[in-house]
This record gives sequence, structure tokens and C-alpha cells, in this order.
Amino acid sequence: MPRSYGFLSTHPPTQCGLATFNSALAAHITTDGASGGVVRVVASDDRHADPAAPGDGHVGVRGTVGPGVVHTWSARTVAGWRDAAAALDTFDVAVVQHEYGIYPGPDGQDVLPLLRRLTVPSIVVLHTVLAHPTAGQKAVLEQLVATASTVVTMTDTARDRLLVGYTVDAAKVTVIPHGAADHDDTPAEPRQRPHLLTWGLLGPGKGIEWALRALARLRGLNPTPTYTVAGRTHPKVFEQHGEAYRMGLQRLGAILGVADAVDYQPIYHDEVALGRLIRSADVVVLPYDSREQVTSGVLIEAVAAGVPVVATPFPHAVEMLTDGPGLLVPHQDPAALAAAVRRILTEPGLAASLAGRTRAPTLRWPAVAARYRALAERLHTADPYSAAPTVVPASA
Repeated sequence: MPRSYGFLSTHPPTQCGLATFNSALAAHITTDGASGGVVRVVASDDRHADPAAPGDGHVGVRGTVGPGVVHTWSARTVAGWRDAAAALDTFDVAVVQHEYGIYPGPDGQDVLPLLRRLTVPSIVVLHTVLAHPTAGQKAVLEQLVATASTVVTMTDTARDRLLVGYTVDAAKVTVIPHGAADHDDTPAEPRQRPHLLTWGLLGPGKGIEWALRALARLRGLNPTPTYTVAGRTHPKVFEQHGEAYRMGLQRLGAILGVADAVDYQPIYHDEVALGRLIRSADVVVLPYDSREQVTSGVLIEAVAAGVPVVATPFPHAVEMLTDGPGLLVPHQDPAALAAAVRRILTEPGLAASLAGRTRAPTLRWPAVAARYRALAERLHTADPYSAAPTVVPASA
């Protein structure tokens, strides 16, 4: 009998990676007779804090139609976790997205009493596992794992970091990759010149300034590449600094003489528009400053689409690209970044070789959602007194 799934997360119309992930996962899990509903978490400063009508189908920020929003948990509501837990308990399984900062309380600790109140099995998806957490962050994550029925990390790196740096039960931890859309049938935007692409919410740490400096070093290529930077400024960055980062990039581009080659698209693309953009790219550039990031939806989307990637060695990139579909370059090194892009654009056979190293079918949303459904089924059928680890086969 198909299960019903309750999802706890930020959710469209909120525009962030977590909301997009939850929207896509919910849409793909609730197929073949399975049903679901979303308990939408909104921060007190969320511009889209008005709840969707209960039961209405919801269109995600990339056009994914998923289950409706059945309840909204606002940070302004004291002890709002009680009603959120009651809403989730009407389903067979609760799927909880975890990221620091989306739940009320210090380090988002109000999600803990919600989990303790649930009577249905819970799957907690860990989007961030910090190598150097504060004492509060560490305590919250350890209690989260202890309280959940099972937890999911999206990379082996995150799982290893969790087991080494935190006191948790290894038997509760399963690795299921971040999902990606299937863009194979999406027509590419026509381009006359090599096309470099970065997308996602914009702000300091994104490393776009290093990509601009690398682009300036590629002016000797014929034809010279163009570079698209697609995405809105991160809402929290915009709240504090407005468009200062983007304007600084534009000034830097003018100084470097590459302003005419850079296209800033300050919008959140829907799935079709994003697919056209990805398919038109010759290289996806991820010049992030972060040395912590264990999950990148942008990286997964690029790899699943078969586009070669040049990235700095943040943890998820190291895991995905070492002997895989891309090249790693040192942080904040525009010369190395330019050299890697140049290789992909000019070295015969390299781009095709890198693209051929992808494992696209296992990364796409239908396969990923099937693994979540298998995990949920195991929670319902497992002996509650068994300490055996949960194993979800890749083919599930």
C-alpha cells in the first residue's frame, strides 16, 4: 500500500536551495499512488511568509508540482513546533530537512521538541555537517540524530564527517545523493562563443571575482568565452548589504576589460529556463571560497547534465570530481582556474572524456526519490528493537 509523506522544510514560494530541494523531492516521492503534504517553515523576515491554501498543488521555484502546503510554521509563533508536529503526524512518514537557521530557537533547536513529539517514523535530511561547529550547533545535531528514526547525508564526506566529529549512532546514517533534474531533452540556448556558467544565490564566498580574473586570462582564445552569472542575491545578504557584491563584481569586470563578456541574470530560473542555460554551457565554473560545503545542488545538476565542471576543492567537489567529470583547482587562484577552463575548451577529446564520467541516471530525481521510498518502507517494516544498520541499495 502506498505511503503518505509529510515534509517539513522551507518551501516555495520561498526561493532558496532548501526550498527547491524539498519541492523536487516531495514531487518525486509522491508518485505511483503515494500522497503527501508540506509543513512549510517561514522565517520572521520571509518575504513570502503568507501560507499557501491548504491542499492546493504547489508549483516549486523551478516549476516542479508537488504536494500542497497543509500547515505553515512561522518563527513568529511561540511553540509553533507543536502544531507543526501534529500536522506531520497525520502522515505515515515525516521527512524533515535540516539546515541551521531555518528553525526558531538558538541554532534552530526548536526542531528537537517537534521530533520528540512525533509518533510516526522520521527521516531527517542533513544539508550541512560542519567540520568545526560551535558547541550549540554540535549539540543540536547530535540530539537531532539521536531523536530521528534515521538520518540522510547526501555525500560520503558528510557521513564520514558526522561519524568522526560527532557522537552519533552510525547505524542511523544513510547516504542518498542530492537529486537532479533530467535536462536531456531540453534544447540548449544557441551560442556563438564558448559559454562558461555559474548559477545559484549570489553573495560573498561565491568566488565570482576569481572567475572574472580567470576570464580576463582567456582573452587570447579565439573565439573568446562568455560568462553567465545567474541567480538572485542571497536574501540575507541583500537584507544587510543590498546589491553591493554584484555591483563590486561589475566594477571589477570593467577594470579587467571583460564586462562585455559577462551576463548577470539576477533571477531565480524555473526548471525549463535553467535546463536551457545548463545545456548551453561548455563549462560550469564553481570557484567557491568555502572549504566546508559538503552538499552542492548546483554541482549535482551540472554533473547529471554531463557538463564539465571546474571547481575549487570544497568537500563535495573533491568527492564528485576526483577522477570524475571535472577538474579541481586551488582556492582563489585565477591562473589555475583559467588554465583548467582553457584545457577543457581546447584540448581535443577532454570535454567529451569528462562528460563521459558522469553517473547521471543514479543522480536524477526519480532514482533518488525511489531510495527515499525504500528507506521509508524499511522504517515501517523494521524490527524496532533491531540495531542493524539501515542499508538502501543504489538500485532501490
